[in-house]
Amino acid sequence: MPVAAAAPLISSVQKLVLYETRARYFLVGSNPAETKYRVLKIDRTEPKDLVVIDDKHVYTQQEVRELLGRLDLGNRTKMGQKGSSGLSRAVSAFGIVGFVRFLEGYYIVLITKRRKMADIGGHAIYKIEDTNMIYIPNDSVRISHPDEARYLRIFQNVDLSSNFYFSYSYDLSHSLQYNLTVLRMPLEILKTETTQTRQESFDIFEDEGLSTQGGSGVFGICSKPYEKYVWNAKLLEAVRSAVHRDWLLYVIHGFCGQSKLLIYGRPVYVTLIARRSSKFAGTRFLKRGANCEGDVANEVETEQILYDASVMSFSAGSYSSYVQVRGSVPLYWSQDISTMMPKPPITLDQADPYAHVAALHFDQMLQRFGSPIIILNLVKEREKRKHERILSEELVAAVTYLNQFLPPEHAIIYIPWDMAKYTKSKLCNVLDRLNVIAESVVKKTGFFVNRPDSYCSILRPDEKWNELGGCVVSTGRLQTGVLRTNCVDCLDRTNTAQFMVGKCALAYQLYSLGLIDKPNLQFDTDAVRLFEELYEDHGDTLSLQYGGSQLVHRVKTYRKIAPWTQHSKDIMQTLSRYYSNAFSDADRQDSINLFLGVFKPAEGKPHLWELPTDFYLHHKNSLSLSQTRQSYTYWWTTGVLKHLPLPFDEVTCAENRRKLTVKKFHKYDEEIDIHNEFFRPYELSSFDETFCLAMTNSTRDFMPKNVGIDPSPFTVRKPDETGKSVLGNKNNREETVLQRKTAASAPPPPSEEAVSSSSEDDSGTDKEDEGAVSQRSTPVKVTDTGDSTKITENVVQATKDVYGVNLSDIPTEDDLAVYERFVQLGQGQHKQDKGSQQFCSKHPLDKVINLKPISSFSQDNIYEVQPPRTDRKSIEIFHAHIQAGRGSMQPLGRDDLLMYREYIRNRYM
Repeated sequence: MPVAAAAPLISSVQKLVLYETRARYFLVGSNPAETKYRVLKIDRTEPKDLVVIDDKHVYTQQEVRELLGRLDLGNRTKMGQKGSSGLSRAVSAFGIVGFVRFLEGYYIVLITKRRKMADIGGHAIYKIEDTNMIYIPNDSVRISHPDEARYLRIFQNVDLSSNFYFSYSYDLSHSLQYNLTVLRMPLEILKTETTQTRQESFDIFEDEGLSTQGGSGVFGICSKPYEKYVWNAKLLEAVRSAVHRDWLLYVIHGFCGQSKLLIYGRPVYVTLIARRSSKFAGTRFLKRGANCEGDVANEVETEQILYDASVMSFSAGSYSSYVQVRGSVPLYWSQDISTMMPKPPITLDQADPYAHVAALHFDQMLQRFGSPIIILNLVKEREKRKHERILSEELVAAVTYLNQFLPPEHAIIYIPWDMAKYTKSKLCNVLDRLNVIAESVVKKTGFFVNRPDSYCSILRPDEKWNELGGCVVSTGRLQTGVLRTNCVDCLDRTNTAQFMVGKCALAYQLYSLGLIDKPNLQFDTDAVRLFEELYEDHGDTLSLQYGGSQLVHRVKTYRKIAPWTQHSKDIMQTLSRYYSNAFSDADRQDSINLFLGVFKPAEGKPHLWELPTDFYLHHKNSLSLSQTRQSYTYWWTTGVLKHLPLPFDEVTCAENRRKLTVKKFHKYDEEIDIHNEFFRPYELSSFDETFCLAMTNSTRDFMPKNVGIDPSPFTVRKPDETGKSVLGNKNNREETVLQRKTAASAPPPPSEEAVSSSSEDDSGTDKEDEGAVSQRSTPVKVTDTGDSTKITENVVQATKDVYGVNLSDIPTEDDLAVYERFVQLGQGQHKQDKGSQQFCSKHPLDKVINLKPISSFSQDNIYEVQPPRTDRKSIEIFHAHIQAGRGSMQPLGRDDLLMYREYIRNRYM
């Protein structure tokens, strides 16, 4: 069945301006080119109800100007009055987060600042930098409530400028595999969906012009977001059915970082996206285990995306991704924090002999990821006092029970490994053991790549590559199944384990794109150091969101190469985490409950701060009994087993097709043209906007500063050969020596804050060249002859180390001639005297390059470069070469035929 030409739909509402009158708000949204406009009318006369009207009409710029002019004229207090405008501009924005109401009227939350964080195939991912919350009803109809201000303050405690992300054209709630699988749907299915969309569409102008384009159009596809990872779903609930889909901007919470991997100049982008679940969300000790619907605490889906940035198109480019999950143990358990202990005892709240909550959780995973589901349990197995082992025993029992009813080939795989025990042992290498686990996991699940195996890998197959699992299709490979990693908190140990699995998957991804010859990556290479920093930023961000502090134990800690200063930082992070859990987590939990709509304020009901616990808000079965009871044996959703190992959500069936919106467009329509969206040829370009994407890291930060060393990011290097030190220490050996020598005579050293911020400096700046004194240290003249000799020996390097070659003793005459020519051109005023011209005229370079002064003033250095002249025969050969490249061959002349016959006779006869 032929595959259709399809592209993601690009939202046509990316710039917003809010205008206000006394009776209404008018929200005018446009695309970046400002050629298409939509208008949203919001009533301000209703004190408690939300009235939003969308006429679904697409306006031109001229029509919008006329509309705003009429509104301005019609809302003035007196006809012809110009002093006080009837229509005033309130705020400019980039999207709507949603609408929310507490005890008075509704508020609208607008994104007023954004920052580009990543780019996936030309589709920009933005981070929210600032928002504005505007009260909709007019002051004349406002009914005040004494507790409104307190609810507003609690709601605003959720900092929307901290790790909230959105995109106008890329669905962040789904994986790359899902998004690209949807674009490769068969042509017949898309035609059917397009017909249904036209019939169900209530926009009378939406399909205008489609009949004239014939079969040359492109299908635009927009899928329904996966609401588990959408954090503003409740805020958009009130207007979702009343407005056009371009007004709906779905926001995720978690982490997004992108780094550039330069492979001999070839740009490869490594992107890490973490989606935090909005179900059963909260803080560390207040949200443990799972709720009655199978949603677990601290559930985060991490996806690493690798693609060749030299080709931007989803259809023509090379893209690969790998997904893994972390989340609390899916049981009913909690920890009592009223005792103020660093490690409160773990208690099982409810007996669950039939693993009901675990069945719901793994059913969700089978639908989204397919099989096999692999559990990597990192909690302690041996303890003097039973603490973490309680969770392991219950989880083993639940998995054993559920596997009885699954087919053996799709059974849940359980891998227990006491990571803390191996860390304390001096004989065991933790990361080596994790690497073995990672290899086995990636071989079972496979990974996603949107291109078939390269020809070189078919000719020279690798043993590991042939053992790789997943699903092989004509267009590439699909990941089937997922690794689910957990410890108690799912923070420190989990992040290190996920890094090792991600490192193993990264090697396979690079191999599948033809960038390395074997699917292996070694530590102490630029690529792995870049990937490690990306994962540590990812771990720090997720740890701050859930635990209140950054990571305590990092990859360097488990490699046992962390500097001695790291121990003091670990102690501070532990204290910070304890303080946050004891004093601020309760307020943060209230804010999350209010923001996600778990708690809705209402008259006559207890306020949020009056509730003794939020258990009843997250466990709906505690308030009402469910009408349907899930089977104890057939615990999965109907139809899931039929398609395994493929995930049910990615199968082409009627249920999944209902989640898609399909439209047909002209080939260069702005709603599907990602080239237009990315390069913006209609805008006046500026460097600030063109290069606004701040990469987390680049291999340039890690590459050696010495020219002679191999610049490949896959070469193993010593710590002193890299641009960034492995230990994160910015000062090099020479700076240390100078600081020791000048400690007595130098001014006071820089503040402790400046020294301790070296890790922050490392993320954006390169290490200074060896032999250079730090710019932050005071220059001091060293008078001791012996000491200065020692320092010079350290600073001066051999020519071989710096340039990669040894200079010969006597240059040749040709080299001297080239050098003298170079020196004369490089002089300050570029003076050319007659003698130099006579000298250079004998050199063959003068036939190629000729500098002619074009200024009347002798002190100017402005010269005209005259290109070499080309004869007519060369031009004809060049044109024939161009025509041959286009497919039209020139007839061979007599001389060509004679030359070819002579070649054949000499070569073969």
